[in-house]
Amino acid sequence: MKRINLALQGGGAHGAFTWGVLDRLLDEEDIEVAAITGTSAGALNGAAFKSGMVRAGRQGARASLDGLWKRMGAVGDMRIAHWMRGIEPAHVAQALEYSMPFSMAETWSRLVSPYSYGPFYRNPLAAVVDRFNFEEICADEGPGLFVCATCVRSGKIRVFTGEEISTDAILASACLPNLFQAVEIYDPKSGRTEAYWDGGYTGNPALYPLFNGGLPDDVVVVNINPLERDEVPKTPQQIQNRINEISFNSSLLRELRAISFVQRLLAEGRLEAGEMSRVLVHMIADDELMNDLSAATKMVPNPVVLNRLKQAGRNAADQFLRLHKDDLGQRSTVDLPAMFG
Repeated sequence: MKRINLALQGGGAHGAFTWGVLDRLLDEEDIEVAAITGTSAGALNGAAFKSGMVRAGRQGARASLDGLWKRMGAVGDMRIAHWMRGIEPAHVAQALEYSMPFSMAETWSRLVSPYSYGPFYRNPLAAVVDRFNFEEICADEGPGLFVCATCVRSGKIRVFTGEEISTDAILASACLPNLFQAVEIYDPKSGRTEAYWDGGYTGNPALYPLFNGGLPDDVVVVNINPLERDEVPKTPQQIQNRINEISFNSSLLRELRAISFVQRLLAEGRLEAGEMSRVLVHMIADDELMNDLSAATKMVPNPVVLNRLKQAGRNAADQFLRLHKDDLGQRSTVDLPAMFG
């Protein structure tokens, strides 16, 4: 049995790619997910995966993920988007990005605070998250689950785990401040109620919860925010989209750089094996596809795009398994020195 940890990035509706990755990993009877750390959409996927796994094993996890994305709009009435069936995701992204409704909504979000709605305010994700079974999510059985959010006052990351995970914790992890009011949760460390925003600002996702002796060495990062874009963004939408990608990747890159540094010290004999955790890093991504998409497809859960993202995730995971399944437990498949060289 190969045991792995999963690190699931946030990225709005692009989290459907991770749905596909998890769906494919569930086919592998000899791979066990020991722990999951997730932010925003990654936290939603992680919660669905664990809940289903605790309830009914692999088939339960698959059904739970399907249910989550059905609620998110992936497999609703496909007649609504019938005219988009033959259109490539990139063209859907452009159609959404430059549409008048999306442009108006984006402008509105920059001019009007989510606190302006008063009693009419509601978080649309609450209805989705409330459907989770938190007895299953918080159970000792199944993979460990870590949900990342950002404390507004301190600017530091908070990682929720075990019985701390709740509807509010997951909503906090996915709380974009220009769209949603900060989620308030009591913090026993500070002794007061703290306000939280999206975890992507401080950990997308945080890797350090996975560095303990009881968990396997392998960390498989499911990356849905492209690390690189060849073209320099020119339009306001492209510029804002790239700003978001860079800021939401920065915390992950910092942790990967630290892992690379420790690996170099171990290789040079400047650290004794056992002083630091050995971390074997792997990544499942489809940067070519994600470069074709944009912030518009993150914010608008279009059924056609979501289902294509799921299939792209399955394909990417299938390719990873064909190339690197035998490397699990043996070596990293991400060349960190080259990444930071």
